[in-house]
Amino acid sequence: MGLCARCALAKTAPTRHLAHMVPVSFPSELGAPLDFAGQELVLLKSHALYWPRERALLVADLHLEKGSWYAQTGQMLPPYDSRATLERIADAVKATGARRVITLGDNFHDDAGAHRLDPYAAGMLESLIRALEWVWITGNHEETMPQESGRAFGAAVTAEMVVNGITLRHEAKPGESGPELSGHYHPKMRVRVKNRHIARPCAVRGRSRGAGDRLIAPAFGSYTGGMDAGAPEILRALSPAQSIDAVLPAKGKLVSFPLYREAA
Repeated sequence: MGLCARCALAKTAPTRHLAHMVPVSFPSELGAPLDFAGQELVLLKSHALYWPRERALLVADLHLEKGSWYAQTGQMLPPYDSRATLERIADAVKATGARRVITLGDNFHDDAGAHRLDPYAAGMLESLIRALEWVWITGNHEETMPQESGRAFGAAVTAEMVVNGITLRHEAKPGESGPELSGHYHPKMRVRVKNRHIARPCAVRGRSRGAGDRLIAPAFGSYTGGMDAGAPEILRALSPAQSIDAVLPAKGKLVSFPLYREAA
């Protein structure tokens, strides 16, 4: 597709969704319904995805222990990012009733990150994993994870997995022909509102004829920056596509910003 044909950002418009898509009991203030590959998903304001059918919470790019990694290079940041990230996961689990957590890679900021967890954060992580069905999908920031028999902190470890026909992996695979959920790019939507520049984490969804929907999830970790949602790297990752949109929740509805449209 002609990536240089990125369209100008249009006025925000709520994306259409089915009234029955999300259980009525789900609090709209927590996020917005997202129609994806025939499945009911919820894009949470916390930057996670909730999959009601699977009772699964999907979180991308935790980058645990990024603060302590920076400290090793002399750049001092408050060393509590792992605690904050894990507390937000616990809050999202409680709010949604999730029974499973599936990460989408870059779980720790580096291979040694798991060994730098302070006892409090390690205890939080172990408690979450004991209480839930937890799966680590690995990313480019961790070639290895401390594990025995394919598990880490008592949880399963895999490079990718397929759930209900949807491939879950860390980095979107250009040319993928089936439904795919991934992370890696930390997309952010940058808009100007009343002379103010606002940048918010978002998801990016690609759609095409004859292929499944594909979605890049927002980064969940406390110390994660962001790439412009319309960056060429993101558009290439979701190619080929008829349309690519940045999506984020606002007042219980999904707001969509067009990033690319296939030429007629």
